[in-house]
Amino acid sequence: MDPDDAPSRPNDALALLVRQDLDPLSVAELEARIAALSTEIARTRAKIEHAVNHRASADALFRR
Repeated sequence: MDPDDAPSRPNDALALLVRQDLDPLSVAELEARIAALSTEIARTRAKIEHAVNHRASADALFRR
């Protein structure tokens, strides 16, 4: 993500994350960062799936 495309809220965690300078980090720190971000991506995808399924269930309930 280009830092210029980050969310517009200045204290947004994602905005701060994409603006962080990676140069001072070691390879091990970068790998740990990737692992943490991969876990967060999986958690976010699960939340999206839950929200979509919840919405579909609500829509089905109210169509009856």
